[in-house]
Amino acid sequence: MDTVNRGAQHHTNGASRKLAGHVASLTYERLPSRAVHAFKRALLDYLTCAVAGSRQDEPRVLLEYFTEWDKSGEAAVIGSKARLACPNAAFVNGTSTHSLDFDDGLTRGSVHPAGFVFPALLAMAEKTGASAQELIVAAVAAYDVALRIASAMHPTSQFRGYHNTPTAGVFGAAAGVSRLFNLDAGATLNALGLAGSFAAGLREYVEEGAQVKRIHPGKAARDGITCAEFARRGLTGPSTVLEGRHGFFQVAVDGAVDWDFLLSGLGERFEITNVYFKPYPACRHFHAALDAVRELRTREGVTLDSIASVDIGMYELGVRGHDHRHAYNLLDAQMSAPVSTALALVYGDVTATTYDRANLETPEVRRLTEATNVHIDPECDRIYPGRRGGVAKLTLKNGATLEKRVLDPKGEGENQMTDEDLAHKFRSNCEPIIGKSRCDDLLDAVWRLERANDLRIFFMW
Repeated sequence: MDTVNRGAQHHTNGASRKLAGHVASLTYERLPSRAVHAFKRALLDYLTCAVAGSRQDEPRVLLEYFTEWDKSGEAAVIGSKARLACPNAAFVNGTSTHSLDFDDGLTRGSVHPAGFVFPALLAMAEKTGASAQELIVAAVAAYDVALRIASAMHPTSQFRGYHNTPTAGVFGAAAGVSRLFNLDAGATLNALGLAGSFAAGLREYVEEGAQVKRIHPGKAARDGITCAEFARRGLTGPSTVLEGRHGFFQVAVDGAVDWDFLLSGLGERFEITNVYFKPYPACRHFHAALDAVRELRTREGVTLDSIASVDIGMYELGVRGHDHRHAYNLLDAQMSAPVSTALALVYGDVTATTYDRANLETPEVRRLTEATNVHIDPECDRIYPGRRGGVAKLTLKNGATLEKRVLDPKGEGENQMTDEDLAHKFRSNCEPIIGKSRCDDLLDAVWRLERANDLRIFFMW
């Protein structure tokens, strides 16, 4: 990592200004086909997570509160006939997206972008009548800004207790909405400058499974809209919001920033092409270990009764806050490597319904949870955050051991989820809620989006 002194050098180079200029100058014609296709994949996964998550308690609480007094009817709320002001609709939809911990992310930045990008941009696109191509450009810009910021400060930010999704996310949402508004570089810089004072979110939720984690992307989406709207009206923010002496990076990570990653390849490398997608609604830190465990359970001679103990190896940040064996609530279970490992061993997969309380209380799940130990694996630690590996070892009661190491969990690196995998994830999670015909229509709309005459299909729930 670079030091504070290196940060001082970049202060004069105007890192914040360069990002704002990149956002303001980005056009659809400059986007490679790979970035456009990556946008479609991200949009489809967002719809999956938002529709499936809309039935959870957290978005229902927010929706109940907002509908008590918000009668503006500007923007759609996924999973509801209600319509709210754009910032409020974005808040609810972003919360739905993260309510099952099933949304996309970037390993290098440990950040979940869909929940702050798409709720903000779709709400504003509905209000302004933006075109499909304008939406695509704005989303690519939003992903670029948020993922670069998160990656530049990770893992120091998380070691210091920040949740990168809302802290970096508000910058991304503000950038995307600014692009949708067609703001110039100066106004976009003001939006980013304003976003710095809205950037907040703590990881203390891990200690007791607090529900506040679920609202973090929605908060960033709402605040990003607010910052862009204020900037459009002439309100100013600091032009050195990221690199300044009292700027975001200095406050959040004491200047320990990878400046090269933040600024290199602007307009050439688009971070939306590097996101992962989740096959399991659980913390991404131990997905590689879950892949390994699921394979080991199929080996000859392995039965549940034959397993004496389980060892899960991860990198240090993955172990922190994810080695607990209790599951007082859904988030507790989703954040626990031992609990999720036990579920994978008993049921063969980990889905949203796998975390039902009845499953968590079965004697075999409880026994295997207690029998699972989590430790720092030196090789996993060495390659993180470049790669998010994991290793699992089963020790059988007869003394035999079986071990499997996974370099890339399903959904990223050399182990990508295909378009067909994402379509299956969408159908399997959403058909029970919105029906097959509606799913068919949305799938067709996503894959043909750049040729669409309007975006109305995404505003009808």
